[in-house]
Amino acid sequence: MKTIGLIGGMSWESTQTYYRLVNQHVRMALGGLHSARVVLYSVDFADIEALQHQGNWEATAEILAAAGSAVEAAGADCLVLCTNTMHKVAEPLEAAVSIPLLHIAGATARVLQRQGIACVGLLGTRFTMEQAFYIERLQRHGIEVVVPTEPQRERVHTVIYQELCLGVVKAEAKADYLEIIEALAERGAQGVILGCTEIGLLVQQADTPVPLFDTTEIHAEQAVQWALGHGFV
Repeated sequence: MKTIGLIGGMSWESTQTYYRLVNQHVRMALGGLHSARVVLYSVDFADIEALQHQGNWEATAEILAAAGSAVEAAGADCLVLCTNTMHKVAEPLEAAVSIPLLHIAGATARVLQRQGIACVGLLGTRFTMEQAFYIERLQRHGIEVVVPTEPQRERVHTVIYQELCLGVVKAEAKADYLEIIEALAERGAQGVILGCTEIGLLVQQADTPVPLFDTTEIHAEQAVQWALGHGFV
């Protein structure tokens, strides 16, 4: 088994989900008392969040590059960035290390292709929904992307930063998200990507008939498959 390097803390609410999932998948694959070999570096999200909203992505890249180098030095064989938004700086992070970065959008695109999804809705932070770094990665796999309207994007973004990242789950927010998911389906989305690692804390597949693609679940599972030498699932 190879060692999975996790860069988390963005937020720690979803990072603990990553840690649980990678260990569960290893146990399912190997049985008994097996657990994942993991190196975890957790950043202070307050620093990252401030720089995000300042638009200072270069500084965020420097923080994550330092984290990636530390994870590699600690013995990790691959790098998993436990956040969707910060894949905006995936390229400088990759340049800072010699181990592979398992890209969350690429992992999700493979699952979408396997399920025959040609048009997908995308929920996430404003950065993920509005900037090119994530959408273009999906489009390169031949997948059309539909994003919420501007007021809906504002609501999705606000709930992420002011509630979910703080571990707060409200029924009102869940109802709003489900309404937005339904609206995306009405606009032609065959499924919806939960493109922020905290959204799975709020909405699950049992809540809606619209197929959901939880990037945290997908990313963690593919990291384990890679670590076990099975390639990507």
